Amino acid sequence: MSACVPTRADHSNHTKRDNEPHSPPPPRPRRFRIAGADLSASIAVFLIALPLSLGIALATGAPLQAGLVAAAVGGLVAGRLGGAPLQVTGPAAGLTVVTADLIQLYGWRTTCALTVLAGIAQLGLGFLRVARGALAVSPAIVHGMLAGIGVTIAVAQLHIVLGGTPHSSVVDNVRELPAQLADLHPAALSMSVLTLAVLLVWPRVPGRVGRVVRHLPAALAAVAAATAVAAFAGLQLPRVDLPSWRSHALAGLPEGPVAGIIAAVLTVTLVGSVESLLSAVAVDKLAATRKQAPPVPRADLDRELRGQGAANIVSGALGGLPVTGVAVRSAANVQAGAISRNSTMLHGVLVLVAALLMVPLLELIPLASLAALVMAVGIQMVSLHHIRTVTRHREVLVYVVTALAVVILGVLEGVALGVSVAVAVALHRLTRTRITHDVREGVHHVHVRGQLTFLAVPRLSRALHLVPQGARAVVELDGSFMDHAAYESLQDWQNAHISQGGSVELTGRSTGVRIGEPVSPADDPTGTPVADPADSTGCRCSPWTPWRNHQCERPQPAPPQGGHPGASDGNDGNDASGGSGGPGRTAGGTGPSGRELARGIRAFQRNTAPLVRGELARLAREGQRPAQLFLTCADSRLVTSMITSSGPGDLFVVRNVGNLVPLPGQESGDDSVAAAIEYAVDVLQVRSITVCGHSGCGAMQALLSSEPGGPQTPLKRWLRHALPSLERMSDDSRPWARLAGRAPADAVEQLCLSNVVQQLEHLRTHESVARALQEGVLELHGMYFHVGEAQAYLLAEASGDEVFDHVGGGGPVGVTPS
Repeated sequence: MSACVPTRADHSNHTKRDNEPHSPPPPRPRRFRIAGADLSASIAVFLIALPLSLGIALATGAPLQAGLVAAAVGGLVAGRLGGAPLQVTGPAAGLTVVTADLIQLYGWRTTCALTVLAGIAQLGLGFLRVARGALAVSPAIVHGMLAGIGVTIAVAQLHIVLGGTPHSSVVDNVRELPAQLADLHPAALSMSVLTLAVLLVWPRVPGRVGRVVRHLPAALAAVAAATAVAAFAGLQLPRVDLPSWRSHALAGLPEGPVAGIIAAVLTVTLVGSVESLLSAVAVDKLAATRKQAPPVPRADLDRELRGQGAANIVSGALGGLPVTGVAVRSAANVQAGAISRNSTMLHGVLVLVAALLMVPLLELIPLASLAALVMAVGIQMVSLHHIRTVTRHREVLVYVVTALAVVILGVLEGVALGVSVAVAVALHRLTRTRITHDVREGVHHVHVRGQLTFLAVPRLSRALHLVPQGARAVVELDGSFMDHAAYESLQDWQNAHISQGGSVELTGRSTGVRIGEPVSPADDPTGTPVADPADSTGCRCSPWTPWRNHQCERPQPAPPQGGHPGASDGNDGNDASGGSGGPGRTAGGTGPSGRELARGIRAFQRNTAPLVRGELARLAREGQRPAQLFLTCADSRLVTSMITSSGPGDLFVVRNVGNLVPLPGQESGDDSVAAAIEYAVDVLQVRSITVCGHSGCGAMQALLSSEPGGPQTPLKRWLRHALPSLERMSDDSRPWARLAGRAPADAVEQLCLSNVVQQLEHLRTHESVARALQEGVLELHGMYFHVGEAQAYLLAEASGDEVFDHVGGGGPVGVTPS
């Protein structure tokens, strides 16, 4: 802290500068720079966006220049103001059907005005900070909406592919399809087939040639091939017609019924906002998976919504299509190596340059080729992956109803119907709670599967009243929600049953107390477990696991004299395998069965998963970045997250019998520890490594009691890596490792302490560790956990002695002796 206080010399220098007649020169302005990765990514995105923007404008019936205006504005405005740095904004297939309907109903100039109004609505929603609320829409509804839009686009563009003109609705397009098939235009059809063939084959070109040609996007290659063939063959067919910019139509005042205009604005706002926000979340996930790339800030969804609103205002005012964040172009931007928002902004500049300088070249493109390109995009919007996902989650009905309603009725009507079906399905599931009653070994089991609400109270009451008075009952609650009506019904029955001499055991969710909830200090200042009124056993479950809650076990007969020698160490005794499940078990400990494992998993899903899901989702997006490698024993009593108060993503843990670190180059037949060390240091770049031993270690007991010779079991072969620890303890020239305040209790504890110090020395011999230590970017720590005392000790340096001090003690904790 003293470094933050200015010295006398500093003060005099400040005074001198203050008295000088001339102020210091102003700082030089930073020059704007564009990274090479952003430049190459912007070119890749531009090559994809150019033909797609023209194709989407063609599909909507808007002036083709409107697609170029929207692409340029989306790149520049949304790219600069948006909250997702790598997201590319432009005209999207998701709004094609909506825009086409608006143009037919109100005309082009009013459609531009509606785009401006939708942008204003998005700005308002962004300032109200409700962007996260859009993500609450069921994915089945969103994917069903996109699938319906994709079908509508594909059917409409099929008429242009065949050389005709699309109609206003899907029903009309399907009805007129036979007549269109009878009146084919071979030139248009050939260009469409060529475009689709190139789109299909281009990504699948094998070998070195494929790696070279894939630098050019498939969409651009397909349109370029069709354009070149049509030009050289001299085919007479409709082509892109870009009128002069002097005649470009801008937004006008909205004309039409107020209710219709409001509905149109809401539709554009809803579809554009949801698609943009979902795309931003997807881009976040994609960017987090990139290796060897600088980190990109996570998307600010509210800012992104404001950026989309500003872009729609500008695009509509300049006569452009409505814009959204586009997943395909954004994914291409990330995969091309973009590192900042400069890439999407530069892509907008390139589109603007093309719109101004490349008009003669663009007018060579056949409309049939653009129609085939957009039809392929529409087909891809019906994603088989999404269909499998909604089927697996039993939401296929919501998906199908939404998609069909969008196709037949329209986007807004389809989404509204999809929401209604989703609510109905959720209510149906609430009423489908399964409640069963059976008797096993004289114990009445009432099992509740699903959400326990007032709708299930009558069936719950019937099942509970099947339990006779005075009987022992177990109520298993396998659900994540219980409303007040169900809670009160269950509690009333439980109190009445206990008062009549019966006993009730609640598993899964205790009334008023979740399994795994620690007793608060307010319950009892002495720390003694407090009886829960809802628990007839007279105690609460311990905070770590309901499998073997020793406090809740009924008293067991006293063990015979001459029991396990480690019993005095707080149940430290282990068998020779180093685990706690052998002869050292308590009398009642039969070990968790598969049923208990499943019950524990269900308890995690019910109680813990909702609390950690957000953090785990963040880690899944960003990847693991632990700062600590924690190498410890496989003993079941060492719960690493508990004794270090760490959470997901904090520790990279390696566990083995005896917390051993084999020396590099030894022929052990097992490189797993060395591989973990190399990965942690070189890839994860951890800042410290801790070797943690513990009291009553079965591996150290086995090492002390092992006889020379005999069969070489896997355990004996592994424990030879601990022989240097045994030699270290037996070396009279070395001081013994000791605990702060007392000497080791016995030879086992002394060997456990010496083993920690010896394994730290083994660590130093690994190449990656030695290099990191020399560079000063890594620290080594020794730790010892006394199971019986629930006390952690860290290795401290005191006059060259190997001393394990209490955590929080007076010594310089955590310094490894050289």
